[in-house]
Amino acid sequence: MARRKREEVLNPTKKHYILEMVKAVIVAVIISLVAILIFAFIIQAANIADNVIPIVNQIIKGVAILVSCLICLRLPKNGWLRGLAVGLVYIAVSFLIFSLMNRATFNFGLNLLNDVAIGAVSGLISGIIASLIRKRKQ
Repeated sequence: MARRKREEVLNPTKKHYILEMVKAVIVAVIISLVAILIFAFIIQAANIADNVIPIVNQIIKGVAILVSCLICLRLPKNGWLRGLAVGLVYIAVSFLIFSLMNRATFNFGLNLLNDVAIGAVSGLISGIIASLIRKRKQ
């Protein structure tokens, strides 16, 4: 069993890369849902200004992408590309989920463009970091 897993890491197929990215998106969504729930409790408990909320939301998204890439991206090649894809797909999925939670108010605008840009850059950097960490361990 361990030998088969080692061979999959040494000779990954396209299916392995896609499965790895799907896992990373799911982990990022879970992390962001939990973090936003915790932040909502903090907002209720403390008197936080409204202009702080969008900044914290962007930080939560960036950290969710970073942590999910570090946890899930284990295959050696094209870390930057896989991270970029994870960031973009995560933004699309989170936009869909949070819009549905907000009674299906799909607001396309500058905020969404900002989310896409931050998701892409966060994913790109996170993929590079995850790839470099994996290369160091080998």
